[in-house]
Amino acid sequence: MSPLPPSRPRRLPLSLRRAPVAWERQRPTWREARPALIADALERARGRPAGNWYVVGASRDLRPGRPLARTVAGREIVLWRNAEGRPVAGPGSCPHLGAPLGDGAVRCGTLVCRWHGLALDGAPFAGWAPYPAHDDGVLLWVRLDEAGAEEPTGRPPVPARPAAAGALTAVYTGVGRCEPEDVVANRLDPWHGAWFHPHSFTDLTVVRVPGPGVDGDGDAFTVDVSFRVAGRLVVPVRAVFTAPGPRTVVMRIVRGEGEGSVVETHATPLGPDVLGRPRTAVVEAVVATSGRTGFTAARHAAPLLRPLVRAAAARLWRDDLAYAERRWTLRASGRLPG
Repeated sequence: MSPLPPSRPRRLPLSLRRAPVAWERQRPTWREARPALIADALERARGRPAGNWYVVGASRDLRPGRPLARTVAGREIVLWRNAEGRPVAGPGSCPHLGAPLGDGAVRCGTLVCRWHGLALDGAPFAGWAPYPAHDDGVLLWVRLDEAGAEEPTGRPPVPARPAAAGALTAVYTGVGRCEPEDVVANRLDPWHGAWFHPHSFTDLTVVRVPGPGVDGDGDAFTVDVSFRVAGRLVVPVRAVFTAPGPRTVVMRIVRGEGEGSVVETHATPLGPDVLGRPRTAVVEAVVATSGRTGFTAARHAAPLLRPLVRAAAARLWRDDLAYAERRWTLRASGRLPG
């Protein structure tokens, strides 16, 4: 069956699939998933500047009155909200005796160290200097010029997405032993979807790949795919994957249910583990929208739906982090094919 919906909208977004094809009888996709094609798309993504901005988590993770500790590119950082609610970020070690500022307390927008009461209001003090920080309404960003070594920009490269006020948003975070490029390479290989995630996808066809002579956005992968709901019920869509930066891949639904919805995958380097292996956080933001009248009710039920969205993302990333970790192992040993 064609994974695309009919031209006239259905009352319900579901389609009833014919008898499912056995997993091993799917159409093989390995000839299309050419290593050189994926590698070229990855190399172009790595060449796009990000202005030294890194995603550190969900906006909801940073609550008023409570600091948030993170490690990015081997650097310990702390974030908190000032009296106006804006995020402040800086080194996570107290300039006095090195106490973990993430264990501190926030009082009236000022971070107070628990060891000796040193107070930081976000201005430079005794060698401690803030990092630029940004809250885009869904995700938190911090700018680390020393780590990025690029020309800094005043704001992060936030992808175009539906307005958060009218969307259902959820953010999943997972950690793998790999580097950001391995996460991005996974997302730039859409052919693995129905093979590696048969519990979530079926009828997957890559209908356009990056290359010369392609109209419009020539550096995108366009995919027709059906999301599995239950049994033979599926939701067919057309999705476009782009990599606007070295650590980001955006999937946008351009046809079918949820048209305009976005899934942003951000790969943030954390630093090595105790064995010296790289660790990368996958921060994936789902920003879902729909023109259906019932979507308003779904937005009101967001506190109940967010855990379900995160659970679905965790199931996919359980597989995909294994893919990314395997890719890093092969790269580190010089055995990566292609």
